[in-house]
Amino acid sequence: MTTDFIAADWPAPSNVIAGTSLRSGGVSKGAYASLNLGAHVGDDARAVAENRARLRRVVRLDAEPAWLNQVHGTSVVQAPLTEAEPEADACWTSAGNTACAVMTADCLPVLLTTRDGLRLAAAHAGWRGLAGGVIEAVIEAMKVEPRDLLAWLGPAISQPAFEVGDEVRAAFLALDPASAACFEANARGRWQADLYGLARRRLALAGVSEVYGGGRCTSLEAQAFFSYRRDGITGRMASLIYRSDA
Repeated sequence: MTTDFIAADWPAPSNVIAGTSLRSGGVSKGAYASLNLGAHVGDDARAVAENRARLRRVVRLDAEPAWLNQVHGTSVVQAPLTEAEPEADACWTSAGNTACAVMTADCLPVLLTTRDGLRLAAAHAGWRGLAGGVIEAVIEAMKVEPRDLLAWLGPAISQPAFEVGDEVRAAFLALDPASAACFEANARGRWQADLYGLARRRLALAGVSEVYGGGRCTSLEAQAFFSYRRDGITGRMASLIYRSDA
């Protein structure tokens, strides 16, 4: 791996390749500099195609990942895909050399693998997806025992940078009153939300006990990550997972 990709640090089988791209190492210009992988954000299509090719080389993947049209929902699809970029926010597979991927620029990417690496998944988990049940939906789609799963949390916006309103806090408290611990009141009468903490609670309540990653901030680490909240017009990182059967 190069420094343009953060490999997941977790006790997954050695042939499970997983992690998140950084914003460096690509060819995009301006607000999209430089490894923008999003084809839907206004960047030059040729630059995005080259960036995606570079990502595939970095992770030694022969085919395109299963790219999704993400809508902050809870729909889950299985890869290999039967259509190009289906509307979904999570993807799972049992096939080898088939990458599940999600794109983010503040939302939380959640990667999952069974302990034997035979079933893998990626979920796009912003606050709407977490509150809506995207983690629970992808675990159900995988048809595995949650206790058999490992989870890795990729880079997302951190609590100091993630201000939300009462409606966001209320959505989580309605599901789990103890999630109040993931919100801190600020001086503006709003809340600083701990997206990592909320995801860990959803995973724990779903039965996933081994959770790794977290601790980075897409908003505060401008040299490393794209951030929609920070910049508005910006690129996207990709988090992906696949099993190498070579």
